[in-house]
Amino acid sequence: MQNDFAHEVANQRQTDPDLAVSARELTKRFGRFTAVDGISFDVRRGEIFGFLGANGAGKTTAIRMFCGLLPPTAGEAQVAGYDVRTQPRMIKQTIGYMSQKFSLYEDLTVAQNIEFYGGIYGLTRPQIEHKTGLLLDELNLRDRRDTLTQSLPLGWKQRLALSVSLLHDPSIIFLDEPTGGVDPISRRNFWRIIYEIADSGKTVFVTTHYMDEAEYCGRLSIMYQGRIIEIGTPGGLKEKYGLDTMQDIFVHLVGGDTRKEAKQ
Repeated sequence: MQNDFAHEVANQRQTDPDLAVSARELTKRFGRFTAVDGISFDVRRGEIFGFLGANGAGKTTAIRMFCGLLPPTAGEAQVAGYDVRTQPRMIKQTIGYMSQKFSLYEDLTVAQNIEFYGGIYGLTRPQIEHKTGLLLDELNLRDRRDTLTQSLPLGWKQRLALSVSLLHDPSIIFLDEPTGGVDPISRRNFWRIIYEIADSGKTVFVTTHYMDEAEYCGRLSIMYQGRIIEIGTPGGLKEKYGLDTMQDIFVHLVGGDTRKEAKQ
């Protein structure tokens, strides 16, 4: 096992050290269905990069490939310099990942969830105990450390899941629809935390179908039917299309295509 690990390190691809994520014609097919269709882009370290698109656009499939959870059908991608096809284990040790369902075990207590994920991320017992104390204080959950996670309000589950994904101090954080189902105030508070994470030097890669959240990203891509149909900064895209909001841009790009398809 150790020799395999050393072999992976020795064979790490040399890439631009300023790139956190890079994809070239990355594709994923499930039988005859193409979920991700030849996407290409780069994400620089320290960016807040957004994947904007409706449900079913291919965002979650793409993010699972970047996290080393799904092998691509074609194309290539690197995360933190590691190849998603040949080095998924290295990627998993380097990144943090928060899935749509917050990645928490509802039948475990708050403290048990922290301990469980600390073990998965390879932290020692003293490190886990130290991190648990810090997180409970930071989240104001010390008096609820023995509370079952299923009893927490949705906003607290969201923050706990994010904190757990940061236990091992990863350099890149993947957040898949992290604000789905929470109230607007919790969403705004969550984005304040995302900015704090980015300010600490970490790269944040976030998927969303909320148009207002696209405005918070430093740069974003718009996905439609598995393809990236536009990419740029919110301000740059507004200037390019002469529109005031990302909602207007999305309707202009995707809504127009949808109307054309309906007429055919």
